Amino acid sequence: MASQTQTLIQKIQSRSAEIGVIGLGYVGLPLVLRFAEEKFSVTGFDIDKDKTNQLNSGKSYIKHIPDSQIKRLTQTNTFEATTDYSRIKDMDCILICVPTPLNDNKEPDLTYINKTSRQIAQHMRKHQLISLESTTYPGTTREILLPCFEENGFQVGEDFYLVYSPEREDPANKKYNTKNIPKVVGGITSSCNELGKALYQQIVDTVVPVSSTEVAELTKLLENIYRSVNIALVNELKVLSDKMGIDIWEVIQASSTKPFGFKSFYPGPGLGGHCIPIDPFYLSWKAREFDFNTRFIELAGEVNTSMPGYVISKLSDALNSKAKCIRGSKILVLGVAYKKDIDDIRESPAVEIIDRLKKKGAEVFFHDPYVSRIRNMRKYDLDFKASELSEATLKNMDAVLIVTDHSDYDYEWIVENSQVVVDTRNATHNVKSGQEKIVKA
Repeated sequence: MASQTQTLIQKIQSRSAEIGVIGLGYVGLPLVLRFAEEKFSVTGFDIDKDKTNQLNSGKSYIKHIPDSQIKRLTQTNTFEATTDYSRIKDMDCILICVPTPLNDNKEPDLTYINKTSRQIAQHMRKHQLISLESTTYPGTTREILLPCFEENGFQVGEDFYLVYSPEREDPANKKYNTKNIPKVVGGITSSCNELGKALYQQIVDTVVPVSSTEVAELTKLLENIYRSVNIALVNELKVLSDKMGIDIWEVIQASSTKPFGFKSFYPGPGLGGHCIPIDPFYLSWKAREFDFNTRFIELAGEVNTSMPGYVISKLSDALNSKAKCIRGSKILVLGVAYKKDIDDIRESPAVEIIDRLKKKGAEVFFHDPYVSRIRNMRKYDLDFKASELSEATLKNMDAVLIVTDHSDYDYEWIVENSQVVVDTRNATHNVKSGQEKIVKA
């Protein structure tokens, strides 16, 4: 059996291993590109035929991945996207990058992992390496994927290899990318670990092996819970500072001059993206199995989820100062992506804020340089197009609400032509005139 492990390692190191990536979104597509850059043959699997058709025609649907990269990929004939999961049998290494959302009760929804596991089990063959990258609770790889694959009569570590290696994508980050972000890998067995390490060493600069899949799974959760808790802290201090008449942004800037023991985190209108708003609840849910309450984590979640409501209250106060109320007011939301300079609106606080404002009777418009339309989402029925950002548009609004601080915006111009600007990101801190129009939220 050791010879089979070495055979697969040799295939990986010689770039002759066939790589399959399941889920071609913000995690899966960058992995496809990295493997292709290292001269591997890659097959991308997705249930969305529109996505696979776009990729096969050389087009990208993710803003920070240009069409030119996809075209180069398709022209080399080393990549193809498909909806045909029977081709899994042709892969030597399979990476799972599917969504892991929460249900309406904020409990883990592993629908995509379960479906993908069954599809792999149906088509897998001996001596394949399978890596789960989707964020999940400790125990998922061992408790859900492993039994599913063992139903074929295969033995892990001998007939197939199973690892967990959490994604660490940060879209549009100019400093860190898939290649230079260290990759944590934990295997079910030592031979699984050996193969997982060998695979990822081909595409990333640093691989960090850990002793088990559970350690790797909890590593991912800790990283994002750390951020959630610290963001909650500054969000809470933002509310207090506002009551005290103190600028929390100035406080953070001053604190950041300490060369040790302090890391800057910044307040905002709420958490967004697929990780920080979701990951803490995965661990809180799993903790109940051990009769343990994650009070600290849940408190942070409460603070962060209260931020859209706080923003709306500050907007209401700003309108009230102009003898207006939310109902009937024209409000322009600037930026709906969950963070600056990307086109990803998953879990974006902007969507919740827009939904709440509409329910309160406001006439809501939005503009985002990277998002031309908000379509119906799992929790929100909001299907409408972006408005043009012009002087006439700004002057026609009762209030402008900055939710995402995109670099493309000319904030001086925005403030100049607006009646009231409610700023949730400190985007207007360098604006020289019109400060009396600005309300920090």
